[in-house]
Amino acid sequence: MRFARRGELDGAPLAVRRPAPRLAVLDGLRLVAALMVVVFHYTALRGGWDQHPDKVFPVLRTVTRYGFVGVEVFFLISGFVICMSTWGRSLGDFVVSRVSRIYPAYWFAVLLTAGVITLWPQVRSVENWDVVLTNLTMVQEAFGVWDVDGVYWTLFIELKFYVLFAIVVATGVTYRKCVLFCGVWTVAAVVAPQSGSKLLEMWAPTLYTPYFVAGIAFYLMHRFKPTALLWAIVTVSLLIALHGVPKRVADNTNNSIPTWPAKLMVFAAFVIMALIALGYFDRIQWRWLTTAGALTYPLYLIHQYIGMTVIHGLRSHIPPYPLVAGLIAVMLTAAWLIHRCVERPVGKRLRRAMQQGMEEMRRNSTVPALRTPDPQSGLTILQEPRHPKPFEPAESGRVGAGTGDGG
Repeated sequence: MRFARRGELDGAPLAVRRPAPRLAVLDGLRLVAALMVVVFHYTALRGGWDQHPDKVFPVLRTVTRYGFVGVEVFFLISGFVICMSTWGRSLGDFVVSRVSRIYPAYWFAVLLTAGVITLWPQVRSVENWDVVLTNLTMVQEAFGVWDVDGVYWTLFIELKFYVLFAIVVATGVTYRKCVLFCGVWTVAAVVAPQSGSKLLEMWAPTLYTPYFVAGIAFYLMHRFKPTALLWAIVTVSLLIALHGVPKRVADNTNNSIPTWPAKLMVFAAFVIMALIALGYFDRIQWRWLTTAGALTYPLYLIHQYIGMTVIHGLRSHIPPYPLVAGLIAVMLTAAWLIHRCVERPVGKRLRRAMQQGMEEMRRNSTVPALRTPDPQSGLTILQEPRHPKPFEPAESGRVGAGTGDGG
C-alpha cells in the first residue's frame, strides 16, 4: 500500500516521488463491466431472438438479467480514473485528453452501426441520416434525438461529469477541491428529485452521481490515505446508490424480479474499488489486463444493435449458446481492430492537432495588441501583432517559435 505523507494533502508534492504502478486490475474490472452489459443485451433482452429470452436461456437469464449493473461499475471506475488523470494537468490538457480519447472510436462506431442497421433493419432502423450526423456530437440527447445505438445514453452522462469536473481542473486539482466537489455534487443529487428543476436533475442525476463521487473518494484514498471523511463520502454514496437500484431494476426488466442481487453486485463493486484504493492489487501487473482494458470502449460502442442484428440473422442456423459465445469472440476481435486501426492512430492525430490549437490559443492570448495612433482621425487603433512564421527570422534576429509539439 502506498499513502502520501502529510505534506501532499495540501497539493505540495514531495521532492522525490516514485511513479505509482499502473492499476492493471482497473483495466480488468472495466472489461468485466463491459462483458456484463454485453451478455445482458444478448441473453436477457428479446433483441434479435424470435421468442422471449426466458425460453431461450431459462437458467442463464436468471443471472444475466442483472448485467446492466455493469454501467454502474463503469461510472464508479470513471470517477477514480478521471480524478487520477487530471492531477497536475491544465484545463486544456484535460480537454485534449478526453476528446482525443473518446471521439475517434465513437465516430467510427456510429457510422458502422448506422450502416449495419440501414442494410439490415430487422432489429433497428435509421430514421434519417440527420439523426446519424447529430449522433456524431455525442450530445444528441440534449436535442431529443434518439441514439444510433442504445448504449450511447451513458456517454452523455459521462460528458456531463467531465464538464462539471472541468471546473475543478480549471482552478487546479487539489485534495480540498476534490472533496468539496464531492460534497456539493452529492447535495445537488439529493435535492434534485424534489427541487422541480429539470436543469438540476440533468446535471446531478441521483441514480448515477454517487458512483462518480465514490470513485473520486477512492482515488483520494489511493493517492493519499484513507480518512474518516473519505470513508464517509463513500458510505453516503453507497447508500444513495443502493436506494436507486430498485428503479434501475424496474427500468431494465419487464417483470418484477428481486432487487437484492443487483444491490449485492453494487456493494461488491464498491468493495473491489476499496481494495484497489488501499493498494491490495498493486502487485498484479499482468500485461494482458492492459490489453483487455483497451478493448473495453470499442466493444461497448459496437456490440448492441450490430450484435442483435447478427443474432436475428443466425438464430435459425446456430444454437443459442454457441451463437452468443461466438458472437462475443467476434466482437472482441472487432474491438481490438478498432483500437489498433482507428482509436490509436486517429486519436494520436487528433490529439496532436488539438495540442497545436491550444498552444496557438495560449500564445495569442498572452500577446497584447499594439496601440497605434491614426493620423487622420486622431483615434488610437488596436492592431494585432505580427507573429513570425515557423523558422522565419523575427525582428530581434532570433528564430521564431515553431508550432510543433516541441514548441
